[in-house]
Amino acid sequence: MLSTAVAATVSAVLVAPSESAVPGGDPTLAGGGRVQSFWLHLNSTPVSEIDLFTEARRRSHIVLNAWEGSLVPRLKAMNPAVQVFVYKDLSSTRSYACRNGIDDAQLPTGVGYCEAEKNHPEWFLLDPRGRRFEYSGYSGHWQMDVGNTAYQNAWATRVIEDSTASRFDGVFMDNALFPCDAYHPGVCPAKYPTDAAFQQAYKSMLANTRDEFVAAGLKTVANLSNARLHTGAWDAYTEHLDGGFDEWWLTFDDDNLLPEYAEGWSRQVAEIASNEARGKLTWVQPHFTAGNDRAFRYALAGYLMVNGGHAAIAEIEETDRYDDASPWHPEYNWDLGTPSGPYRSVARNVFRRDFSCGMVLVNANPTGSRSVTVKLGSPHVDERGMVVKSVSLSGTSGSILRRFC
Repeated sequence: MLSTAVAATVSAVLVAPSESAVPGGDPTLAGGGRVQSFWLHLNSTPVSEIDLFTEARRRSHIVLNAWEGSLVPRLKAMNPAVQVFVYKDLSSTRSYACRNGIDDAQLPTGVGYCEAEKNHPEWFLLDPRGRRFEYSGYSGHWQMDVGNTAYQNAWATRVIEDSTASRFDGVFMDNALFPCDAYHPGVCPAKYPTDAAFQQAYKSMLANTRDEFVAAGLKTVANLSNARLHTGAWDAYTEHLDGGFDEWWLTFDDDNLLPEYAEGWSRQVAEIASNEARGKLTWVQPHFTAGNDRAFRYALAGYLMVNGGHAAIAEIEETDRYDDASPWHPEYNWDLGTPSGPYRSVARNVFRRDFSCGMVLVNANPTGSRSVTVKLGSPHVDERGMVVKSVSLSGTSGSILRRFC
């Protein structure tokens, strides 16, 4: 993937100066050369005190389940700056969280199944034949009518009560959906028969509950998976949020890396750019197996192309396996310094962004396309510690480079 080594391996450690602000410059560029990472701990697996300490110190955001509230003060004691969010599904109630007619005290949702079944059956979303929707592939997840104002109010009230009682910093809202047949392919709700109608229901819920979360001092980040496939949807939803999570970021598995096209690479990286311009958070999650350097660098270089200090990245190997924190890479400790500006095109679908202490490159042409060689203009140090003056990138690959500062 990389080429043209012009000197021996660098043995000295490169340390770039830390820059948290750009005096007199564009505030969206501040911190762009430093990586932030997050941890979704959603499978309720035991966590050692050492792991808690390690991850509290190096992650910007951690997401827990509602019943793990006792971890919040421990994480805060280890690092007062870490932001801890609670998981809550926007779109479902869970029958498995109801036992003997009584909902669990701490729920993964905002509304209990037993309560809705008994007192508000109208909150369940129905198909054209009047049947309730159970998520395909997720037993015991029953889809709710997010456009129902009473459901919206109940959801927000109970989530805020639970979150503030456990002193969470924010709420991670899972399943802010876009296609009307999400979780039941080919069948849309009778009430929302089109994607436009379905999305309007979600925008209504996010807008109508926004002031309550702001007043409670809770930040909100929603799972906006596949927003790139729906024009304008990312901005329309995040307008009423503090941030967005893209569950499938640039690399979908080891052999499926997102190239440039109308709904491809640039559409997805624009999510971060848009949020940075508005001071909002973005969490992105590439999928690949451990040790896949090509996929890792493609995802990380794409992230750094638009990072301005509000975005964070964490990979996942196995879908929905949210237990141990994702691997920590040496590149996460690098500081490329301040970006000189936005990324730019240097060849067809090949992009470059310069920093005061480094550079990132991406070839977003399809996998298998010919390699493109980019001349750097000055010596840089690649990921292997080699000094290079040019880099050769095949389709869907990237590089993170440092220079002597």
